[in-house]
Amino acid sequence: MFLDRIAHEWLKIPYTLNYEDNQVKKPRATLVFIHGIGNSIDSWREVIAKLPSDVRIIAVDLLGFGDSPKPDWATYSTRVQAQSVMATLVKCSIKGKVILVGHSLGSMVSIEIAKDYPWLVKSMILCSPPLYLADDTKPRLLPRSDKILKSIYNSVHNYPDEFVKLKGFAVKYGLANPDFDIAPDSVDAYMATLKAAIINQTSYYDAVKLAIPTHIIQGTLDPFVVARNLKQLTKDNHYIKLTTIVAAHEVRGSKFVNTTVKAINSALPKPRK
Repeated sequence: MFLDRIAHEWLKIPYTLNYEDNQVKKPRATLVFIHGIGNSIDSWREVIAKLPSDVRIIAVDLLGFGDSPKPDWATYSTRVQAQSVMATLVKCSIKGKVILVGHSLGSMVSIEIAKDYPWLVKSMILCSPPLYLADDTKPRLLPRSDKILKSIYNSVHNYPDEFVKLKGFAVKYGLANPDFDIAPDSVDAYMATLKAAIINQTSYYDAVKLAIPTHIIQGTLDPFVVARNLKQLTKDNHYIKLTTIVAAHEVRGSKFVNTTVKAINSALPKPRK
């Protein structure tokens, strides 16, 4: 544990993550799946099952989740997560550019990867990205949705033990995937991620500057996404396309899954003859 901390905290060597790789020979494209907060590789099973067999699929467990390391000292920012994803892709010996497929937190990590390693990314499909603007200091009759959500997240952050008890409720009402994994041994990573990557984020402003084809999929019933921000983002960056569907936050159910599969297929090059 001590040597691990020296390597990763003091020497800043990124962790490699738990991952799955179908290792297709001569694939026509490589897809990298990055899950949302509290989830794991398992959250992508429905989507992956419907994809062509001639594409390489790499799915990762983000730092602090699934079977990846869960260091109790880590900041769990999108930059730290992006560096760990990159270290994992190097281990996978990828060739050429990749298509990033991210959900929620995974969307924000995808944006960070595209910002820091633009030469690697061909395009992105971002599902349910919770992109929030910086707090507005102007007086308003009603607070922005961003500010309300951040206030709720701050409250959750202050009461982690109570949040663990809400897991069943969140899954029952579609606010979380059935694979949502919040337990006493993982709640610290969840809370650190919530603070560093969601509350204190710059992802919207980073996305505005990207010159990478990006397809955002947003559920109109999603309580965690600010629709106004996504619409404005498509105006601020012509590389970004927005599709809205009647769905909640998680990529589950035929509507969200099929829309995601369709977006991925549209981003793939034509099959080799």
